Amino acid sequence: MVTGQFFRKMGAVSAAAMALVPTMASAQDVGRGHPEPGQFHLQESVTPIMDSIVAFHDGVLMWTITLIVLFVLALIIVIVVRFNAKANPVPARFTHNTLVEVIWTVVPILILAVIAIPSFGVLSDQLTVPDGERKYLGANLFSAEVEVPEATLTVKASGEQWYWNYEYVDQGVAFDSNILSEAEIAELKPGQPRLLAVNNELVVPVDTTVRMQITASPSGVIHAFAVPSFGIKIDAVPGRLNETWFNARETGLYYGQCSELCGKDHAFMPIAVRVVSAEEFATFIAAFEESRDYATAAALLPAL
Repeated sequence: MVTGQFFRKMGAVSAAAMALVPTMASAQDVGRGHPEPGQFHLQESVTPIMDSIVAFHDGVLMWTITLIVLFVLALIIVIVVRFNAKANPVPARFTHNTLVEVIWTVVPILILAVIAIPSFGVLSDQLTVPDGERKYLGANLFSAEVEVPEATLTVKASGEQWYWNYEYVDQGVAFDSNILSEAEIAELKPGQPRLLAVNNELVVPVDTTVRMQITASPSGVIHAFAVPSFGIKIDAVPGRLNETWFNARETGLYYGQCSELCGKDHAFMPIAVRVVSAEEFATFIAAFEESRDYATAAALLPAL
């Protein structure tokens, strides 16, 4: 699934150049799991999927658009200097140039092809749940592949109007996750995101492949499940079960949002995923199965 020798060389050149030329993206301090005020770049990656997205963004898209912008800027400067009324009082009378028209048609097609080929691999990774054998794109999009263990935890996320319901499929327990009420928001600690915090967070273990089954209430509307630091975004469609996955390598609290305009409270459907150690998750899920009460199980987790 690596895209070939050409792209390997392109990736090596991009990596070297990115190391030598400071960019606005690399200079900007980004937060993990949540957006930061004034943030320019993508959120910090904690999954193989997001690694490949960041590599694609920095190694292909940024360089492509930078070169295009510089080229267009150079053309504009040439036109302003050489073809203004003072420097060129008698305008040319030709109406078209076949060669130029062919070039400006073919070149954009080639650029789009160069962008599209590696992007298909990134998209395929997001939609193919690991089976323990298939290799996935890693932080070096063009020359490296990573092994991802088979999924051992399945979570079903159902978009409701307007909140999320999560079910640990194999354990047979479920809970609702709502944005905090105004009274609860007033009690937030400094630094906690007002419109992203929820009453019940989805709890998953670190370094574990989680299969996410995404759907929506049969009588509801289309939503979208998106967590930027995980690099996942997939539609939640009534009557349809979509799948994606993630494997978070660092513990913490990661936020996302419904990313499909879904009605009057679309803006109030945050997603909060709490990644804990394997031991903490085992304690949590055992208590959840026994008590059938999320609050009882969550109380056993250490404070953030």
